[in-house]
Amino acid sequence: MVETEIPLPGIIRAHLLWVGNPLEGRRADLSGMTLNESNLARVNLHQAIAVGVTLLDANLSDADLSEARLGRADLQRANLANADLTKADLTDTEFSGAWMAGANLCEVSASGARFRKTKLKGARVMEASLSQTSFRDAVMPGVSFHQSQFYDTDLQDADVTQANFYRARMHQVQFNSVIGVEANFTSARMEHCRFPGAKLQGAKFQKCEITQAIFIGADLKDCDFREARIRGGDFSRAVLAGARFGGAQLLMADFRGANLLGAKEFTAEQLTQSLTDRGTILPNGARGPYLRNSGAEKAR
Repeated sequence: MVETEIPLPGIIRAHLLWVGNPLEGRRADLSGMTLNESNLARVNLHQAIAVGVTLLDANLSDADLSEARLGRADLQRANLANADLTKADLTDTEFSGAWMAGANLCEVSASGARFRKTKLKGARVMEASLSQTSFRDAVMPGVSFHQSQFYDTDLQDADVTQANFYRARMHQVQFNSVIGVEANFTSARMEHCRFPGAKLQGAKFQKCEITQAIFIGADLKDCDFREARIRGGDFSRAVLAGARFGGAQLLMADFRGANLLGAKEFTAEQLTQSLTDRGTILPNGARGPYLRNSGAEKAR
């Protein structure tokens, strides 16, 4: 006997019963379905199975997709504004071009997921696991990445203005040419991350652990590096005018060709442990290299 295919509204009704009582109804399984341009606003698909589902241009605004299995799903250009994806499995999921303003992606597992050119303004991505994930060209002002883990993740050319990376763990993350004005990296741990050409004016790096990071040519004016531990960071040709370095550890930080004019709270020991050259503009406006007892560490 061939089982009759249940229409989508029937699947959703049965799922609502299952969510309320697993002994009633039936858990939704949308795996492999093509549901392009579907209107699923405010739908409850909590813990639904939707592996490989295609939802191009679908409306999932305010939808409950928490703990859903969305591996290999295609949600390009979908509307997920204010959707709840808490603890969802987003392995290899495609969100390129999607609208996800205000979405909740806390504690998601997003290995291999793609958010290229996705609009994520004000989204919450806290305590998430982001491995080999792409946010290239994404628009993410004010996004909260508190305590998330990033591994081999691409944020090149993204807008993370005023985004919050508090206590995030980052390994081999690409921030090339990112716009991160007033972003907050306080207490983050960064290993082998790259920020060449990044615009990070006023960003906070207080108490960060920064190991072998690349900031070549970055705009770091007025950034706060107080009590940061920087080992081997490359700041060559970066602009650090007005930045704060009180209590920072700068072992072998490379400031060759960097602009440190007006940088605050530098000590002679910090600059002696760093690399400077004739291209370095020291805090007092003099040209480097820094010489102990010269007083050039004092901001003009």
